[in-house]
Amino acid sequence: MTVNPVPHILNTLRTEQATSPALIWYGPDSERVELSGKVLDNWAAKTSNYLAEELDAEPGTTVELDLPVHWKTLVWALGAWQAGCPIALSAAAGAPVRATAADPEPRTPGELVAAVALPALAMSWPDTLPGGTSDYSAEVRAFADTWTGPAYQDEPAEAIAGTAADPGVAFSALTEAEPVQGQTVLAPAEAGTQRVLGTALAVWARGGTLVVTGSGVEATERMLAAEKVTARLGA
Repeated sequence: MTVNPVPHILNTLRTEQATSPALIWYGPDSERVELSGKVLDNWAAKTSNYLAEELDAEPGTTVELDLPVHWKTLVWALGAWQAGCPIALSAAAGAPVRATAADPEPRTPGELVAAVALPALAMSWPDTLPGGTSDYSAEVRAFADTWTGPAYQDEPAEAIAGTAADPGVAFSALTEAEPVQGQTVLAPAEAGTQRVLGTALAVWARGGTLVVTGSGVEATERMLAAEKVTARLGA
């Protein structure tokens, strides 16, 4: 069992990094989203409360992130971990709860699905949702800006849930796998979700800023200079 670092990281974000950028996202169509430490913490808290109250997730409930590398994927990971839930990055884990940006139709009876619209200004899922599927984008803003549950230190026991074929990934292994140093770190989507998540936790633990580029988005010299990037996660 490893210690869950997320409660400490979120506390640092809302107290020591409240007004400075913690997460900067560059998406397609010149989309740029900047979240301060306080705003990132608010999004994580809303997501944790949404998971617990809307999707009945309890400590130990695995939450599948059927999402591309995106700033909302990072929010979902923080929200799940804060609520004591491990995440899964594939359907192989058989998670009872799934956040998806692609297929909101439940894959198995009883699966709880949250439809996540990715555009920054999207206030709801753009199409009709299947019965029982929750519209995260429309509903999450109604939840509290602070996490109403306890600070889990021993749950989840693993950051990423294991499957029959692959063991789970501990928080320590997740963060130590990508020892990228620097105060402002660029993480391209091409590096993969697991590596971006590990880098994010390591960067935020030291009070730094993570700059994430979406799939196919070029990190230009102008961008790197504007964001004062000091290190890069290799793709």
